Amino acid sequence: MDKLIIEGQVKLKGEVTVSGAKNSVLPIMAATLLTEDACIIKGVPDLRDTNTMIRILRALGKGVEFDKGVLVISSLKKTNYIADYKLVSTMRASFCVLGPLLGKLGKAKVSLPGGCIIGVRPVDLHLKGIKALGADVDIESGYISAKAKKLKGAHIYLGGVYGSSVLATDNVMMAAVLASGKTVIEAAACEPEVVDLADFLNKMGAKIKGQGTPTIEIEGVRCLHGATHTIIPDRIEAGTMILAALITKGDILIRNVILRHLGALIDKLEEAGVSIIKGENSLHVRYKKPLNAVNITTLPYPGFPTDMQAQMMSLMSVTPGITIITEKIYPDRFMHVSELNRMGAHIQREGPHAIVEGVARLSGSCVMASDLRASASLALAGLAAFGKTSISRIYHLERGYEKIEEKLESLGARVRREKE
Repeated sequence: MDKLIIEGQVKLKGEVTVSGAKNSVLPIMAATLLTEDACIIKGVPDLRDTNTMIRILRALGKGVEFDKGVLVISSLKKTNYIADYKLVSTMRASFCVLGPLLGKLGKAKVSLPGGCIIGVRPVDLHLKGIKALGADVDIESGYISAKAKKLKGAHIYLGGVYGSSVLATDNVMMAAVLASGKTVIEAAACEPEVVDLADFLNKMGAKIKGQGTPTIEIEGVRCLHGATHTIIPDRIEAGTMILAALITKGDILIRNVILRHLGALIDKLEEAGVSIIKGENSLHVRYKKPLNAVNITTLPYPGFPTDMQAQMMSLMSVTPGITIITEKIYPDRFMHVSELNRMGAHIQREGPHAIVEGVARLSGSCVMASDLRASASLALAGLAAFGKTSISRIYHLERGYEKIEEKLESLGARVRREKE
């Protein structure tokens, strides 16, 4: 395994371009299982997770070519309906092959998913949805087995204890596009990545409306065809780069962004005293004065994203005052707290809350990444810290940030990779 070494206290300056959204491309890749025609997907980030999904699709019978951000996915042989544990267990998003396999083949056997350790993340809403469509479901030996002679449209409520589920919405939507009749998903996830998937499915011939709202309506069709689609920009990478500018007191122009996808984050930053210059597909963030501490509560979109909670905690750890961060999506998503405290932060965990007392400075230290967004928060802390920070297990970072070292170096950061 590799580790990332960061020499802190460099003000980041320059321009950076945001890559395609990880949380869009993975279910869109899975959606190609719904057709035998070729599909072309552009703006695809070269990530560990993307390459894992490529291996899954190949194992399921797809031909996949990936070059310079373009995926060409076609059918080479009869589609296999079994998604193996060795691949699915490494990445939670790979579970979204369940819906398209069931919709296309009438059967699917998919390993229970893995991925980041950020607390309990059950698949009950996925199973509730496909059962409502008429599938028989069994759980045995770590696999979900689902089958149905013909899926039928249904009225499905997908609300959960902690709100809507993006992947469950994706899975049910993909299963329903080839079902007979009409499906209505209530309490659907409204995230831009769900909209991106629905737009791709509609290009393939699906009849979906209401995406981006809590109610999605799907009129089943007989078959889907191939399509060409460009992935939306990654709003979480964009947000992470905004915070990189602020935590280093830098000046960064960020290109390839959709501003409305960043509304909750920008609102909180403006409350903290940040002035952001907004362009048509870009934004310019420059540190001008000390920020104010702001309280944060994570919520389903359009609320403050849970995937930005850890990075925002890093920024607030060096912002004067007291910040209370409340995690309402994954209440146990605080494994980065102890690592930030190793660097000199003053953070106290109280159930689903973290109380952050801003300090004057962080100190470089040896820390360990526990998950994707925690690794980003530690990288931000390292950029701001005095001295050298060593981050172990950076394969987490590689799962969601394309060429992160190159992008940071282009902005002036002193970063390098070393073997453990």
